[in-house]
Amino acid sequence: MADADSRVAWHRAQLKKNREALRALEVARFNAQHDKVGDVQRAMAVLERKIAESEKCIGGHERQTRRPLGTDFGSLKNVSWGDWSAHK
Repeated sequence: MADADSRVAWHRAQLKKNREALRALEVARFNAQHDKVGDVQRAMAVLERKIAESEKCIGGHERQTRRPLGTDFGSLKNVSWGDWSAHK
């Protein structure tokens, strides 16, 4: 999906890149390929922080711009349609 907001697009790309890097570090740590455990743990903590930051940014954007997917009355009656605009 293409994003009109370049900041959100950048966070989506960073999220993918950081998740792959974290996965690689976890595999390397599990296979004992790193000799400095403290450095790996610090790098993993930094990546986890960056992932959380990107998820927060993307989640906020999606809450503001996406319409609800449910079309039944029960899910639609709880939606504040005043906050959503198709003209953004």
